[in-house]
Amino acid sequence: MKTNLIMNEIRSTISPETKMQMELSVAIANRIYDILEEKGMTQKDFARLMGKTETEVSRWLSGTHNLTLATLCKISIALGENILSVVDSEEPVMA
Repeated sequence: MKTNLIMNEIRSTISPETKMQMELSVAIANRIYDILEEKGMTQKDFARLMGKTETEVSRWLSGTHNLTLATLCKISIALGENILSVVDSEEPVMA
């Protein structure tokens, strides 16, 4: 695979917190997409179910939108599926 030196330079300047946030945002969007696919729902169906515009839902599913916990709860209830799970542990998340 060809390496893009400029992109590697940019990636090396991203803080661990920002990188983790980006990865989690994409993972959440992918989880929602998977649930929609399992249920045979389109993005339009999902927007209607949530009482939102397709544009707003599209932003949510882009993996770049910072969803609030309240919105994630509403999505979970509307889809009847957990979007997130939290590990209950005494260990710190990052060492």
